[in-house]
Amino acid sequence: MSAPLNRYIAFLLRRRRLVLAASVAAMLILAVGLRTIVISNDWRDMLDEGNPQLVAFDAMEATYSATNAAVIAVAPKGGSVFTREALAAVEELTEALWQVPRTTRVDSITNYNHTEAEEDDLIVERLVDDAGSLGDEDLARIRKIALSESSLVGRLVSGDGRVAGLVISFALPERSDAAEIRIYNHIRGLLEKSRKTHPDIEYHVTGNVFVNQVLTEAAQDDMGILAPAAFFIIVAVSAVLLRSLFGTLSLVAVVIFTVISTMGVIGWIGLVLNAANSSVPLIIMTLAIAHSVHVVEAIITSMRQGLDKDSAIAESLRDNAWPVFLTTATTMIGFFSMNASDSPPFRVLGNLVAFGMLCAYVYSMTLLPALLSVLPLRARQGSAGGSGLFDRLGAFVVARRTLLFWGLAAVAIVLVAGVPRVELTDNWTQHLDERYEFRRDTDFVIENLTGVETLEYSLDSGREGGITAPAYLKKVEAFAEWYRAQPEVAHVQVFTNIMKRLNKNMNGDNPAFYRLPENAQLAAQYLLLYELSVPFGMDLNNRINVAKSATRMTVTLKRLKSEELRALEARGQKWLSANAPGLAKEASGYSLIFAHLAIQNTLSMLWGTLTGMILISLILIWIFKSLRLGLISLVPNLIPAAMAFGVWGYLYSEVGPAGSLVTAIAFGIVVDDTIHFMSKYLKGRREGLSASDAVRTTFRSVGFALFSTTSILVLGFLVFATSGFAITWMLGLLVALTLSFALILDLLLLPPLLIALDRK
Repeated sequence: MSAPLNRYIAFLLRRRRLVLAASVAAMLILAVGLRTIVISNDWRDMLDEGNPQLVAFDAMEATYSATNAAVIAVAPKGGSVFTREALAAVEELTEALWQVPRTTRVDSITNYNHTEAEEDDLIVERLVDDAGSLGDEDLARIRKIALSESSLVGRLVSGDGRVAGLVISFALPERSDAAEIRIYNHIRGLLEKSRKTHPDIEYHVTGNVFVNQVLTEAAQDDMGILAPAAFFIIVAVSAVLLRSLFGTLSLVAVVIFTVISTMGVIGWIGLVLNAANSSVPLIIMTLAIAHSVHVVEAIITSMRQGLDKDSAIAESLRDNAWPVFLTTATTMIGFFSMNASDSPPFRVLGNLVAFGMLCAYVYSMTLLPALLSVLPLRARQGSAGGSGLFDRLGAFVVARRTLLFWGLAAVAIVLVAGVPRVELTDNWTQHLDERYEFRRDTDFVIENLTGVETLEYSLDSGREGGITAPAYLKKVEAFAEWYRAQPEVAHVQVFTNIMKRLNKNMNGDNPAFYRLPENAQLAAQYLLLYELSVPFGMDLNNRINVAKSATRMTVTLKRLKSEELRALEARGQKWLSANAPGLAKEASGYSLIFAHLAIQNTLSMLWGTLTGMILISLILIWIFKSLRLGLISLVPNLIPAAMAFGVWGYLYSEVGPAGSLVTAIAFGIVVDDTIHFMSKYLKGRREGLSASDAVRTTFRSVGFALFSTTSILVLGFLVFATSGFAITWMLGLLVALTLSFALILDLLLLPPLLIALDRK
């Protein structure tokens, strides 16, 4: 390989301006794709089209109505919603919300269809009409009705009467990004007006219809704040470590070319970016500069030792071309393993970063040396840089190798023991932290009014018109009562509530008749009478299918972890199998979709990561031409992620979707330092040095470069940890921890292992 490499180096230095021009041309061609990048905020892009939970969800919406909803909590500072001002505010807002684009229904305590009997007639009317003119007796009556009606309490009014709720349903187009933005802005505008009109009332808005928009805003915040911050920190650290202005500028050029080229490819091939993979530029920026630092640091070190600039460039390329290629390949394999993910955005992230690493390698072998050859690069001769410190560190490691080995082994065991504490879980209501108003509003609604996560069931009677059959109604009521008894449930909205109330109304409002009718024909008549009496837009089309063969039951939940949600639904299926087989299939719902995705994605990513680890392990064994050395090199690569998760288990315990990505990402990266260390170590061994002397030489030649690249990577990923988006900050913190442990083990554990086991 040395002869072709030498010819390439000679060509590059001779035709440096041609190489620069070709690099610029390639970047500009790829940059054309930037104009057509598509950014989506549709949550469906997180799922494959054939996802079984998504298919069931779509079937539910096709049968009844869409489940796109917003919840507005109205909280008077006076402590009660049953005042003229508070009810007037709810009434005004209820009417105004019908004007929001795509609205299909607005439910609140003011437009609730209250039914009463008047002799043989059924009276259906709004619970509140013209709130401003209500007397004290009217307010007391409304309070009594509202707090005794199970259809309202825990959904449209809190049990203590301190908070009222409005639920708005929407029919959205297939690609709903623009519609959701209009809805979001319209509702925020209405609430601003309501706050001015009623300053003594607080409003809190949440709902799954807003999730896409707020996550997009979070991603934009990250790109607008974190990306520049990460770039500044990376450049500043590079400048401090390299102590070379033109060396730092050359690294910046590689980063800019790499990021533009990678992002341009997105537009060329039509990939979609969303909140889940918006960190692609940040990751590429961090990794690209770290890959190039080895080349630049070696050039500057050689120049400080007396070589002229072109000779130093040639020497650096000869020493680093192969190790940097190998580290690029292993990093790419790590990110390619993300193709095992069940979530398309994570697959896109893995493929884009892998391509970015390929671009970074190409530019570091073309643009970087050509640019350094043209720039007036200088280095003060005789300066040891950081090699003196690492020369002393190498001597210390060799002298204290036994103590270091057992000490680090003990620390690793203690930290890894924290891994069982880690819970791989997820909950979309906690994807953003408290700095975002949406998160604060969601917490308020959950704690003071109702849940925002639901399970949706279609309960089938088995025949057309069968929903009024007494046997069917009893099964439905029993299923609803079972769910009401579960501690995780906040509210159950079910058809039998209406039938019990109608039966009471049609029997002179006698409370003793608040039960299911026992005659199917009578029940059908009650239902028909009710449907003819309700006002426009408040019918039961969202609860009953067209053939009247099935009804919809909505179970509103308290805040649950993904595994708790799956467990609850599994208990529901067990109850159905034992007590009402055939009544319903599995539940559907936005929250359940992502609860299943959390576990599916974790399992698929584990298999992908395992495959990537096997491939990288085989590469290491092949590189080092030794099974023993290949296996030794795996120790500092496998343990760091376990140590990082152990620390996480002790400090946080819960980890979301980022947890399934960390090992895949980190393993491909941490191998880089091992490859550079082992390459220099083996070079020394082949030159006849003992294991101890080879370790000392390796510390002297690459110790500072390993420290530099890891510092850049760790600081770059720590910038991610300041994000308000859970996936991003967890990923940043876990990867930073993993890389830090990897450097410690590469410098303090790997050398003692080599000295002890590498006897040849």
